[in-house]
Amino acid sequence: MNSVDRQLAKLGLELPETNPPQGNYRPFVRAGSLLFIAGQGPRKGGELVFKGIVGDTVTLEDALQAARLCALNIVTHVKTACDGDFDKVKGFVRLAGLVRCAAEFEDQAKVLNAASDLICELFGERGPHARIASGTHALPSGMAVEIEAVVELVN
Repeated sequence: MNSVDRQLAKLGLELPETNPPQGNYRPFVRAGSLLFIAGQGPRKGGELVFKGIVGDTVTLEDALQAARLCALNIVTHVKTACDGDFDKVKGFVRLAGLVRCAAEFEDQAKVLNAASDLICELFGERGPHARIASGTHALPSGMAVEIEAVVELVN
């Protein structure tokens, strides 16, 4: 068992099954040593778990859980892209996240911290990354949070 799988077990977390793309795109693409993970919503078993507007119909606590679920979906795609071998991950490069939020909501960074913190807990020194956290008035399917990632792989 590799270090990421051990950390998942230690945290009592399981990776969700791979969610199918919701359109005409690939869930991830490798370009050289970079792995681009398409935007992941808070889906589990193909079902949207967190839907609504953060700061209105979705609480900050639920938004944090939504961001963690997005991060777990990202990690699931990383595992698939690496044929199950997390040792192929050199490091996370960037997370970019959108929070569907009320106009007065200003805690987008707090929401994305939940995803960043989980990635760092799972990958240790390979986890820290650059990041952007933005707010928006709408996301596909009404999801509350969507996060994409860029990961560097060992050649």
